[in-house]
Amino acid sequence: MKKVLMVVTGAQYWTLKDGTRHPTGFWAEEFLVPYETFLSAGYDITIATPDAQIPVVDQLSLGLRGGVTPGTAQRFRARLRDLAPILNNPADLAQIDQGQYDLVFYPGGHGPMEDLAFNTTSAAILNARLASGRPLALLCHAPAALLATAIDAPSSSFAGRKVTGLSNVEERINPFGWKASWLLEDKLKEMGMQYSKGFPLRPHVVVDGNLYTGQNPQSSKKLAETLVHDLQRL
Repeated sequence: MKKVLMVVTGAQYWTLKDGTRHPTGFWAEEFLVPYETFLSAGYDITIATPDAQIPVVDQLSLGLRGGVTPGTAQRFRARLRDLAPILNNPADLAQIDQGQYDLVFYPGGHGPMEDLAFNTTSAAILNARLASGRPLALLCHAPAALLATAIDAPSSSFAGRKVTGLSNVEERINPFGWKASWLLEDKLKEMGMQYSKGFPLRPHVVVDGNLYTGQNPQSSKKLAETLVHDLQRL
């Protein structure tokens, strides 16, 4: 049985440049669609967060403003209720051995911009995973976690790698996005990564060796299915 580690943000807010805290968490689609895809493939899934913080869903991802129809939102809410016993008991990221997993997957939401972008424990997992040659995937805002790989190093081990993530245009669709202290697309480019993007709000997945990235929530299904397909060959 394949084993998957899902590294989920533990943040409940995102600090904007004016000092205000925008409520956030993980994005429902980016967690649930891959989770269900991996579960359907028969994978064993472990959820881990920094300091075993209980993750919360971004309520914006469960409404029309987040691009979710009422029917889909109802289905997402029901599934999150089903998964509450699992989400309420995450593993502590500091206790994780990434080598025990066939896949390490980071779902997004604005939360990673607040915690994983500065988390050196996560950075160590990312560096080790990249070096291992085994699949590593980050979706939408989750590539923000890559910023932490340059905290204790002159440059990131991900410099030069092909990646995607939420684009500046997509970030600014939300009014609060204009108050961001920094934008993910800009930071990935500044760190020397080869960033690319597709059309806004359309699926776009980039694969560079063992590194898989998806641009936005709409990329959730394509990214997860690509990973399942490729893991079948390993």
